[in-house]
This record gives sequence, structure tokens and C-alpha cells, in this order.
Amino acid sequence: MYTTLLFDIDDTLLDFQDAEEQALNKLFIEMGVPLDEKVKDAYKEMNRGFWRQHEQGTLSRHELLNTRFSLFFDTVGKKVDGPETEERYRYYLNQGHKLIKNGLDVVKRLSQTKELYVVTNGVSETQHQRLQQSGLAPYFQKFFISEEMGVHKPMKEYFDIVFDEIAHINKKQTVIIGDSLTSDIKGGQTAGIDTVWMNPQNKPSAEIQPTYQIRQLTDLYKILQEF
Repeated sequence: MYTTLLFDIDDTLLDFQDAEEQALNKLFIEMGVPLDEKVKDAYKEMNRGFWRQHEQGTLSRHELLNTRFSLFFDTVGKKVDGPETEERYRYYLNQGHKLIKNGLDVVKRLSQTKELYVVTNGVSETQHQRLQQSGLAPYFQKFFISEEMGVHKPMKEYFDIVFDEIAHINKKQTVIIGDSLTSDIKGGQTAGIDTVWMNPQNKPSAEIQPTYQIRQLTDLYKILQEF
């Protein structure tokens, strides 16, 4: 029986793809650069690569956020100020708080019998704002946001802090729920807790095997014996 639930946010409870799409569209209009599918896909691929480097500890969060747009816009022949462009993007991204289907209902219901915590690698201001605007915030005991902690998932040090700050935690009764194999699932395994992979597209998992997989949030009820 799980009593402590650690929830990732982006693409687990909140639709990050939708927020990113809106933010990029507004940013590129502001920058005067056409954003077709080819350009959008190229940005997303470069950005995913940066975040993988960050998870692996080879790229700092500060360097990632302050250089990703200057490096990308270089590829389309436009010079921009990296930190300034990141600030504009962040302004637009903060406005995106669309919930994953049944997200609020599931969190509200589970919070009645479980202790819920946020575990995210996101930017502090962005995650606080989106959690408040979506209505999710009141149902969580605490937010563990990497920017505030100085460490990030999947690092063991990240989870050490989480466990230190949750009173009377029992790892055998703790599970992490997230969409990222390399961040959430690997992090949970490193920390010695069970894992639930949010996998709506039923993607294959070869190297990293979660304890459970779900296609939608309501699938958690069966795993958690909440009927």
C-alpha cells in the first residue's frame, strides 16, 4: 500500500506540450522569425538534447537556460540575447497551465487518503505559477523544485533532500509518478522507490524498466487500490 506519492508535473499532470507550443508561437512572432513545423521540430530536438545533458550533469541549468535560444536562433541566422530571450519565453510559458485529462480530479481524490508531493526539474517561478493557476497547488504537501534545491532528478542527492524533508517517510510505501524514463523512473530507481511511468502513447521501454506503466491518470486508482 503506497501512502506517499511523488508527482512529476510536466506531461504528467500539466500539458507541457501545449504550454510550450503556445509560448514558442508567441516568442517567434515577437522575434520576427517564421515558426514552421521544421523549425519547431529542430528547436525541440536541440532543447531535448540540452535537458538530457543537464540530467547527466554535463550542462548546468544556468548555462542551459541562458544559451539555448541564442544557440538555436544562430541556426536560423538571427542573433539574439540569450538571457533576455529566455525571459520573454518564460513569460509566455508561465501562462500555460492546461491540465492533463482528469489531472485535477485524480489529485483531489488521491489527496484524501495519500500524501502528495511535487518533484520537478522545472524553473521555480514557472512551476509555482502554473500549479496555482491550474488549481493543483492546494492538494500537495510540498513542492520540490530543482532550481530551489540546487540538484535535480535523477540525482540521488535530489531524492535525499526529498526524503529528509518528508517526516516519517517509508520508502516501501513511496512511489514516483512521471513521464520521463531518464529523469523520473531512473531517479526513482536510484532512490530505491517504486515507479509509475506515464506512457500514454505506449512507447517501448528497453533499458529502464518502471515498476508500473499507465496510459492515463485514472489508471493510478488500480495501482493504489483506490476504487
